Amino acid sequence: MNRRQALKLGALGGAWSLAQQFRLNADQPLADRSGRSAILVFLKGGPSHLDMFDMKPEAPSEIRGEFSPISTKIPGVQICEHMPKLARCADQYAILRGVTHNLAAHNLGTEYVFTGNRPGPLLKHPSFGAVVSKELSVAPDVPPFVSIDREPVGPGYLGVRYGPLNTGDKPNPYRPFNVRGLTFDDGLAVSDLTRRRRLSEDLDQAFRGYEDGQVQALDAFSQKAYDIIRSPLTRKAFDLDSERPEVRSRFGSHETGLSMLLACRLVEAGVRFVTVNIDEWDTHQQNFSELKRNLLPRFDGALSAMFQTLQERGLLKETAILVTGEFGRTPKINATAGRDHWPQAMFSLMAGAEVRGGQVIGASDANGMGPESEGFSPDDVAATFYRNIGIDPQSENHTETGRPIQLVRNGRAISRVFTG
Repeated sequence: MNRRQALKLGALGGAWSLAQQFRLNADQPLADRSGRSAILVFLKGGPSHLDMFDMKPEAPSEIRGEFSPISTKIPGVQICEHMPKLARCADQYAILRGVTHNLAAHNLGTEYVFTGNRPGPLLKHPSFGAVVSKELSVAPDVPPFVSIDREPVGPGYLGVRYGPLNTGDKPNPYRPFNVRGLTFDDGLAVSDLTRRRRLSEDLDQAFRGYEDGQVQALDAFSQKAYDIIRSPLTRKAFDLDSERPEVRSRFGSHETGLSMLLACRLVEAGVRFVTVNIDEWDTHQQNFSELKRNLLPRFDGALSAMFQTLQERGLLKETAILVTGEFGRTPKINATAGRDHWPQAMFSLMAGAEVRGGQVIGASDANGMGPESEGFSPDDVAATFYRNIGIDPQSENHTETGRPIQLVRNGRAISRVFTG
């Protein structure tokens, strides 16, 4: 970087973190077509299928656990007693049971469910959000892809130009929510950024005629980052304090709820893909007390509130939603009242857009050890999610060396999700 470029970057300040991404994106024009938005709710650590959406009340006590099932709005469909709000809105989502794979490590399982392709040493496949960022257009002052906290899987062979805007943190009710590149520290306001921008423009004028193509391109990328930072629409989407109190209260005063509220606001602002990362589902110890006291009540209230809010704002039909972890948990309870990693059986939820809610698709066996019949792979779930977003899972992308790669190699969309 020469002195001219350094001066320009210093003048723009916080805009550079976004400008880097847009500079890398220059040779890929936005797709000239409309499409849906999508939300991935990732239950990081591996949620227990047996204690949530795939209960086995007839199994031995060391398998069925401490919780009882309750009936939902859909006759014959039961879920855990600690999710009463989701039971009341069961017509809005489909439950996939008998999802299965054999990767019991967190990082490998996460990569598998985020891409729909089994991880390998030679090729890194892109996450859902990276593909959506590439395929679907977005307004110039809105980021196409946002990950609330930090995206666990990268853009793979598509390249970093399609990576997300990571918030770097989750919204917390006890401290201001700051997003790097959109929230200014030390009292810096939009007016201060505008003055810095004017300084940059003065430098432009002074150096006019001496610029090479790279510097001229840098100007365009910085302008796009500046547009997003100044955008009232984008900044308002991240400002949870501006939400109506009656809406905010339904999500709860915790990171899980506020993250899902933020996802709704980002989709409403035009963001194409949002990843909501929810931690602490790796319940090797005290599985039942953790689920009962914290995880299930927060998840129950937040996800049901997301469905309600998107529905009220006319967005549920235009937003594809996937809820998943990287695997399930062992049917047999361990010596510390916990459950361990178990990829052989897990669940996923799908909602929004073309999904026909109010149904259970697939099944696990009597003890939740594996699928009752063939089951569904993460490849199948990914192909179904892509179809619901409006992207052909059999389409091809190319690596930087020109190698064609099918988006989902081995999966097929589960048609019953849409037809019932």
